[in-house]
Order: sequence, then C-alpha cells, then structure tokens
Amino acid sequence: MPVQTLPFHSLIPIDRKAATPIFQQLTNGLMQLIKAGTLQPGVPLPSSRDMATLMKLNRTTVVAAYDELRIQGWIEAIARKGFAISGKLPVLHPQSFHAHQHSPVKAADTPGFYKIISHEAPVQMQRKVYDLVVGDGYPDARIAPLQLLINKYRALQNRHYKHMAVINELPAGSALLRSELATFLSQTRGLNIAADNILLSRGAQAAIYLAAQMIVKPGSRVIVGVLNYSKANKVFEQLGATLVKVNMDENGIDVDRIEEICKTDPPNLLYIIPHHHHPTTVTLSPERRIKLLNIIRTYRLPVIEDDYDYDFHYENSPILPLASADHDGLVLYIGSITKMLSLTIRCGFLVAGTDLIWQAGKLKELMELRSDLLMEDAIGYLFKTGEMQRHIARSVKLYKARRDTFCNMLESRLSHILRFTNPPGGMAVWALFNPEFSLPVISKALASQGIYLNDGSLYNQGNAAVNGVRLGFAAMNEEEMEIFVLKVAECTSKISGAANM
Repeated sequence: MPVQTLPFHSLIPIDRKAATPIFQQLTNGLMQLIKAGTLQPGVPLPSSRDMATLMKLNRTTVVAAYDELRIQGWIEAIARKGFAISGKLPVLHPQSFHAHQHSPVKAADTPGFYKIISHEAPVQMQRKVYDLVVGDGYPDARIAPLQLLINKYRALQNRHYKHMAVINELPAGSALLRSELATFLSQTRGLNIAADNILLSRGAQAAIYLAAQMIVKPGSRVIVGVLNYSKANKVFEQLGATLVKVNMDENGIDVDRIEEICKTDPPNLLYIIPHHHHPTTVTLSPERRIKLLNIIRTYRLPVIEDDYDYDFHYENSPILPLASADHDGLVLYIGSITKMLSLTIRCGFLVAGTDLIWQAGKLKELMELRSDLLMEDAIGYLFKTGEMQRHIARSVKLYKARRDTFCNMLESRLSHILRFTNPPGGMAVWALFNPEFSLPVISKALASQGIYLNDGSLYNQGNAAVNGVRLGFAAMNEEEMEIFVLKVAECTSKISGAANM
C-alpha cells in the first residue's frame, strides 16, 4: 500500500505559542485523523524525515510523536518499512449499563444485585432555567451573609495548619462550630448540651438518615403523622420499617392515639416535627407536648424531633423543643443551618447523648471520612462573631413581612381557588386548591410561562385527593409574589373558562 501523501500541514495546525508541546500537537492531530477515518488501518505513514519536511518541523519532534502513537497503539512498526496505522485501534466503544440491550427489558428482568430505592417510574427531568421558582419553604440567599462566609473560608484555606487539623478532626465535625452551636442552642432552645452532644451533617436530611440508622431495623414500627415529610418516610421504609400513620389536626399530631399504640403494640420510634410541621405547617399545642413527654418517658419511646426551622417564628415566642425537657436521652434533636443561610450551604446537626453521637460519628465515617471542615469552621465564625444571630433576627423581621404580604395577596385574589391558614412561623404556606383546579395542570401551565411550582404529587403520599402544595414565601420579594399570584389567577381563569365551554 502506498505511503500517505495527504496535505498534513493543512490538516494538522501547529501553534508554536501554545502551552501544549509541539510533538503532542502532532500526536493529537494524527489521532484525530485516524478517528475520523481520514487515515485508515494498514495505511503506511510518511517516514519521520518526510513528515518533518511536510509539517516543517524538526525530525526529532516527529520521532517523538510517532513514538507516542506507537506506545498508545495507534500505529505499528512495519519491518524495514517504517510505520503504518494499526489494524487494531485503541478506540473505546462505550457499553450501555442497560441489561440485554438487544431486546426490550421489563422492570422485573433487571439485575437483582442492588436495592430498589423507589418503585416510582423514572421521570425525564427537564433542565429548564425558570424565571421564578416557588419552592416549598427556602431561605432567601440574597440576604444571607454569604460573602462574609466565603471570605472566612478563603482565609482558613490559606492557613496551612488547617490541612493537618482536618486529618485529626472527629467525624462529628468542626469543634469550633459544635462548640458555638452548643452555646446557641442552649440560649435559644433551652438545650443543656455541650459540643460532644452535637454531630454535624450535610443538611438536616442527612441527620435524619443517620439518626434513623441508629434506631431503625428491618421490622421496626415508626409512628409518623399524616401527612408527613415524605423524605423522612422514605428513609424509614428503606431501612425496613413499617410506618404507623397517625392523624393530625390544627393542634398537631394526635397524642392520644400515640398513647393507644404504645399500650397495645409499642413502636420502635416516633418521628415528629413539633414546629411548622411539613407539609401542613401546623404546630403541636403546649398541652399535647406535655402529654407526649409523659408518654415518651413512660413507654421509653425513642423520638426523632425534626425542628428544621425553629428560629423562624413570627407571633409569640416559640415553645421550647421536646428535647429541652427531661426525656432521659430518648429524644434525638435535628436542626438545619441550611435554613438559616441558603440551600447551597449544606449543613445540619444532630443533638443526642454523647455515646449515641460517638456511634453516629463512626457510622458517618463509613460514608465520608470527614466533612467540609473549613466550611463548618467558617460557619462557626459567623456564630462566634454574632453575625449569624444578627442575620437570623433580620431574616425573621423580613420573612414576617413577606408572610403577611403573601397571605394578603392569596386571601384577596386567590381565595376562590384555594384555602390556607396563616402560618405562625416557617417559610411556607400550606395551600389546598379546590378540586376543580388540578395542581398538575396549574404547575404545567405555570412552567410554560417560566414559573416553577411543585405539582403537589410530593405530598399526596398515596392519597391523590390531597390537592395541596407548600407555597414558599420567604425567598420571594413583593414583585415576585405579584407575578406568581397574577399568573396563577390567569391560568386558573383559563381552566374555569374551558370547563364552562
């Protein structure tokens, strides 16, 4: 076969000012020609001398390029003839992770070597950028002291001793942040704790998972409210628990029913959100709290108390958590720093007895050897300087005003399509839409106009009759609220018009 006489000089541009070595540019160029099929397997290449002349390069450069191609398997040496394109090119052909790609596969035919986390049908996610996102209760990152946090993080990063400190830090997390949190939680929640009672996690959800892992076993029975935080339900079920669902009303979970269950068939765990229950935002009444604490002590009932947004209360002072009372170490308390700052700052905490925290730390270590110590330290400095406390105070004032504005808008302009209760705290309103206004339909209509709203399926939990959704107000300013309410009014008006035709 004749030697290739292609115009290599025009096919392979060489940039003598580039950081990439010239021999590597030639190597990459020839590889691209081979991949494109311009140079076919078996075809001889020009000698190093001839290629140097064609490319106007030093022969040593060409020899280095040819040698690299030979080592990688793109070309092969031919005795007394030089080099030719290899007959077995090192081109990887990616294989699909789908089993039996040659034929359709049913769900029951998939490999059984891994756990099934969810039986829900996979949804094709649209990576759409929305003009407005109405979440289910998020903080407004625009008002958070994130620049101070970033500056402190950078300063810590530049201190070389921190890189050694991170190796020796306990899996429970930053000693500074745990110490500052112990003081903060004692002052704001009445918790009599020290740093050793706190484990840091990447958000409250991770803390729920770790706490559940310490208690729940296959066959465990876990009491939850109806409705309940769906991600917590899924954690318990994934660990092999059976959910014992207890009704809720405007005063929180039915404590009398919990006592009946404890008497007849004692459960292994109670999961409860006393403040601003998710998703309904109701708060457990003081009377029920007192009775529940007696039940916890009497029946030795372990409890996960999820208090994800305790600091955001807008009426009277919030009632102290269950964990602040005498509970014989049975209450595991969970909170979120993410809710104080921004969704992108993943930080939560678990408060419990020192031995449980130690054991949970060893469990956490199996998932991640260490957390982001520098970020946790930076957050710790926000608490130490009082900046976090000042930010929370400012946020409470702002979010209360936003709650009032938003609820006034809902009442005056959307009361014909939904009903709600003005929440005493938190960052969201629980809105139940009238049956004729399907949330999936509304959600789709809003999405077409650049507005994201959950379609409500997250809260149904097997009951499609629940046509409700959490409307997060904390992260919306008044202009954004106006846009949202206007667009909801417009799309529901069209739905009504279509139904009357």
